[in-house]
Amino acid sequence: MQLTGNTEWTWGTAQNQAFQQLKKQMVEDVILTIPNRKGKFRVEADASNGAIGAILSQQQEGRWRPVAFMSKALTAMEGNYEIYNKELLAIMLTLSEWRHYLMGALEDVEIWMDHQNLQYFHKPQKLN
Repeated sequence: MQLTGNTEWTWGTAQNQAFQQLKKQMVEDVILTIPNRKGKFRVEADASNGAIGAILSQQQEGRWRPVAFMSKALTAMEGNYEIYNKELLAIMLTLSEWRHYLMGALEDVEIWMDHQNLQYFHKPQKLN
């Protein structure tokens, strides 16, 4: 089998083992952790043209563990937003959805996003 150019592609033992491991990981259930006030929380949110998705994790025993997942299809109106507004919408909706976890947190909450236009919001802003 040839993919591109003159490079030959083979399916060997290493590729088969990697594929079997990937299949195994995809069918295993994710176990959600019970949050506590003492651990650090992280919100990871992302948006696309049609939906938003997010994960709430908490650091426990030195590892980040999932607490909750969220996804939502965008309405027709939300789908017309610019991408940076979709990213901000994802953050706002997740913070609202998980406020009962986050408001009692004893440590700062991390918000992770991947859109460069939102770098402005990474720094504390002085609001009037």
